[in-house]
Amino acid sequence: MDVQFVAGFGPIVRDDGASRAFYREALGITFEEQSPGYLDTKSLGGVKVFALWRLSDAAESTFGSTEWPAHLPVPQAWLEFELASPEAVEAGERQLREAGHEILASTHVEPWGQTISRLLSPEGMLVGLSYFAQLHDD
Repeated sequence: MDVQFVAGFGPIVRDDGASRAFYREALGITFEEQSPGYLDTKSLGGVKVFALWRLSDAAESTFGSTEWPAHLPVPQAWLEFELASPEAVEAGERQLREAGHEILASTHVEPWGQTISRLLSPEGMLVGLSYFAQLHDD
């Protein structure tokens, strides 16, 4: 097998309204309705990193502990939206917080240089707003 790239990725939605509000309104992603209830977009750039991330490492990066907090759903996937700058990550976090979303990890710089803020999506996916200079071509 010779996998070439990630052809698609998205959450499995349980609450249409909450998910549409999060991705459309809070994150500003424009979707087309291809069939009733199936929304997609082909306007986002491709995946730069596909990784198997251990839960203990995700917990450490998000909470500073290798244990995922018992009061939060354990995420089944992670998704990071790359923004234009560290300042855009801060502004995006502020916008999400003002919209009522619980931020799990406020904007900070990881040891490897990535600026990141994290929260859980309505589906329980670990979502990051990110800026990592190494992923930008310019």
